[in-house]
Amino acid sequence: METSIRLRLREFWDAGIRGPDFVWAATGPALESYSRFPAVRKAAEQNAFMGVNEFLAHVRRMVVDFVVGRVLTRGEDADLLGDHPLDDVTTYYLLHRADFGLKEAPAGPCILYAISCGLSERDLADHGGLLIKGKGAAPDEADESGDEGGSGGKLKLKPWKARTHRGLAEEPSRGRPIPLIDHCHRLMQLWVAADVAQVNAHLDRHGLRQSPLFAQLIQALIEQSRADGSTEERSLLERLANHLRQLGSTSQTALALGD
Repeated sequence: METSIRLRLREFWDAGIRGPDFVWAATGPALESYSRFPAVRKAAEQNAFMGVNEFLAHVRRMVVDFVVGRVLTRGEDADLLGDHPLDDVTTYYLLHRADFGLKEAPAGPCILYAISCGLSERDLADHGGLLIKGKGAAPDEADESGDEGGSGGKLKLKPWKARTHRGLAEEPSRGRPIPLIDHCHRLMQLWVAADVAQVNAHLDRHGLRQSPLFAQLIQALIEQSRADGSTEERSLLERLANHLRQLGSTSQTALALGD
């Protein structure tokens, strides 16, 4: 399935398919592999079978990893499928931001993305209010707009400067690692407060100073803020990116002098 779906995903992407349609488009090709057999056993569990729902959960995760890989590399054909290093919450954030920006979005696609990332709407709402209800949202009502996923209402991402709850990016939650997007938002808040010492301390405490993935995330957010027209956010992220590059140069110089 992984072999066959790689080619199809690239074909769908090149054809301009995006958003929830991209997730649904992968379902048929993936099921071709599954439906060839009367039953699919799990190699790691004796006498255990893989149901279609569990199989499709794997497929959805592969699809969202494919999409986020291209967001991180700004459209380059980086083969991150099946080996995606981002945490679930940051993966969701990038998917949502790429499709809907910071505007209100239909709840159905948001829930589809959350499920594909192994999360629920409640997980994202409780996690520092990363996902909040839009104005007049009524997610518990029946959907009358034809939105994907069969759930009405609107949801939106909470802006970085509004995520001011205590402990942001300091403590793991429910056994999950601290999401990279939390680190990014916390560092932006510290930078605005002109607390560069705390910025550096946070980077060192969490091993972010020389993290290529974290630098990639910041660059992807710069591109998204440019597309959204979020001038303040883009300017702040660019300053943070420049600071990280300066720290990297300083570190390399210090190492050379130490040698």
